[in-house]
Amino acid sequence: MATKRSKKQARSAKKAGPAAKSRVVARGAGAAKVKGAVQAGVPESRKQKSLRLRTLSPSFTVNDLGQSLRFYVEVLGFTVKDRWEHGGRLMGVMLAAGRCELGIGQDDWAKGRDRVKGVGFRIYAETVQDLGALAERIRAHGFTAQGPTKESWGATTVTVTDPDGFKLTFTEE
Repeated sequence: MATKRSKKQARSAKKAGPAAKSRVVARGAGAAKVKGAVQAGVPESRKQKSLRLRTLSPSFTVNDLGQSLRFYVEVLGFTVKDRWEHGGRLMGVMLAAGRCELGIGQDDWAKGRDRVKGVGFRIYAETVQDLGALAERIRAHGFTAQGPTKESWGATTVTVTDPDGFKLTFTEE
């Protein structure tokens, strides 16, 4: 005989239908379903809470920290928030632009010197600054800026690739 709790669960599942067993968390072909994901009809107190972030700080491993530091500070306008040294040698920095942070660290070559960086990776950053002026600043420092470009979804963008191949796309707010 079923307990009172299992009867209640059965009623909730029946009301919600088969689609409530799991939800798709990725879109497009090959999207995976998450077992035990949030279900319709489950009391709010038992649903998994979504992740709530205030900031996100990616970090890149770079081939030449000095070159990358010049690119992010002089070309793009980041400021150095923190520095990490080891044995008197600069090993990494945390950069800041507004509330956003980006870490860059010198590769120790433990995974090989021929390791390709930046492939299949892009950061999108939103700004209130003039993208035309940003593109000109990038070009004035000898780098290629794609844009400003009006995208099909309505945004205006400028894209630049850093010295290690990491792409950054800026959009106007």
